[in-house]
Amino acid sequence: MQKHTRKARKSGRRSPLATAALLAIGLLVTGGAYAAFSVSTASASTAPVHSQASVDEGKKLFSANCATCHGLDMQGTTAGPSLLGVGAAAVDFQVGTGRMPLQNQGPQAPEKPVQFTDDQISALAQYVASVAPGPAIPDEHYLDGNGNASNGAELFRINCAMCHNVAAAGGALTEGKYAPPLTGVSAAHIYEAMITGPQNMPVFNDMNLSPEDKRDIITALKFMEKNPSPGGNDLGSLGPVSEGLFLWIFGLGTIVALTVWITAKSN
Repeated sequence: MQKHTRKARKSGRRSPLATAALLAIGLLVTGGAYAAFSVSTASASTAPVHSQASVDEGKKLFSANCATCHGLDMQGTTAGPSLLGVGAAAVDFQVGTGRMPLQNQGPQAPEKPVQFTDDQISALAQYVASVAPGPAIPDEHYLDGNGNASNGAELFRINCAMCHNVAAAGGALTEGKYAPPLTGVSAAHIYEAMITGPQNMPVFNDMNLSPEDKRDIITALKFMEKNPSPGGNDLGSLGPVSEGLFLWIFGLGTIVALTVWITAKSN
């Protein structure tokens, strides 16, 4: 009776191969789900369409204007970082805002007049994207400013206001760096900054902020830009420091001047 029970138990055990097979199936299912999720979150970007003529033109422009710092193979040099994998969005932002080509080394690249035409910027972006894939230029749907401004304002306060100021007026950082003001910045460049993380800015990929969240933030920023401060003069939108300084100098100064005038009249 005991022998029969032992044989039954032994025959009911799993084979080591079955455990390995279950692990393999689990990994395949997890990997497939992650890949599907990544594809769905990448839908905010315009699929790159590379015209060979534009790519060739971009290569010529890159060799003449960018290769000195970034290298002919885009792998970077001591003067500039690698551009492999930065994508068309990073090129469109950096070159489209005039930050690149860089005029001189400093804490960060300042915005300046753009040195290329729109077609040349597009050709540069296509060339860089053709060498190694990366974040693409966003779809127009996410740049239309018709999202949820209330949700966008909340997301901006949580994720961006600590550097850019709650009114998007910009602010100082450490070591001579700064977060620039966001007024007057195009919706495309705001979106591209979020997905590429230029300068000291972190990258907000679609798992941090969905494409719709980014659209809402852009909507909130454009709403603030179009609507003046309800309290009157915003004093640079720099918060209580500038407001307190104004009251201290002009408010207290007016009171002192009035007191002196009254005293002089009474005498």
